[in-house]
Amino acid sequence: MTNKDPYEQLAHVLDTLPNGFPATENGIEIRLLKKIFTPDEAELFCKLKLNFETPEHIASRIGIPLSKTADKLEVMKRKGQIFGFDVRGVKFYRMLPWAFGIYEMQMHRIDREMAEMCEEYAAAFGREFFAATPPLMQVIPIEKEIQGAQKVLPHERVSRIIKKSRSFMYIDCICKKEKGLLDNPCDRPIQVCTVCAPIKGLFDNHPFGTVMTRQEAYDLLDRAEAEGLVHLTSNVQNGHYFICNCCGCCCRVLRSINEMGFPASKVLNSHYYAVIDIDACSGCGLCAEKRCQVNAIIREGGTYHVVAEKCIGCGLCVSTCPEKALSLVRKPEDQIKTPPENEMQWFIDRAKMRGVDISEFT
Repeated sequence: MTNKDPYEQLAHVLDTLPNGFPATENGIEIRLLKKIFTPDEAELFCKLKLNFETPEHIASRIGIPLSKTADKLEVMKRKGQIFGFDVRGVKFYRMLPWAFGIYEMQMHRIDREMAEMCEEYAAAFGREFFAATPPLMQVIPIEKEIQGAQKVLPHERVSRIIKKSRSFMYIDCICKKEKGLLDNPCDRPIQVCTVCAPIKGLFDNHPFGTVMTRQEAYDLLDRAEAEGLVHLTSNVQNGHYFICNCCGCCCRVLRSINEMGFPASKVLNSHYYAVIDIDACSGCGLCAEKRCQVNAIIREGGTYHVVAEKCIGCGLCVSTCPEKALSLVRKPEDQIKTPPENEMQWFIDRAKMRGVDISEFT
């Protein structure tokens, strides 16, 4: 790899990561990388790991002076090319996949040109990304709608993510921002993505996020539910660090169901589905027309019913049904896929499924 053009090398590394970064015939992925990275930044990225390292360890490992390495790493963090944080003056950094990662971290840099590039690349990326398992994200239902369920596992509760975290911030939704730049803005709020961490004060002075309290994080979830946004988080049991609140018109994940025709079960890990009590349903259509983000509720013969294989079990339809005709039902156990234990296990499982060797990056 050392003799490659830095952008071709970077594209190769990103495609070797479990999340993937497929090549295209017209090279749009290379043009995207050139928009986001300088050649030097691309070269340094390729020398990082999926595990967190200090600048001292990175500099020693790759044989570059510490002062030069530390400065570059901090710049790359601020540009959303890598992930980094500071704990009591000690800094840590790691590489990021294209998604969830570099793409989402461009919300403060994206312009119309980048938005057009991302939209063009999305089809090629999505075809490969959503064909592999395990899925990147899982649905976290509206919690009050599953209280009566016989079995609710900890990773299925959005309140657990908030409760276990000590730092919170919100950021713009990159998907909504991209659509706005392409003259197709969403009518729902854009500042709805929550980032959280188990370390207090971790997001203080963050370059492109707004710090909030735990209560404000809960309030944001309530607002998202009221706006008809689906709670999505990483498809793991522990170590969640984001909650996306998504609409079917903008979200890359939900759009893969609506526009690319991927089965919901391939795109998202979900544990519930909605059912309609036909006798109680008044046929108002609120669930189908305003709340469902994946077109899983259809009208037939004057009544509505849920197409179970399309339903993602978010609970948005249940929470606003005026007749209380909808409810969430837990899937049969043989249809429920337990998420990997943590992000690293997800990387390992996904890499195995894709047939890529990530040992160089761990």
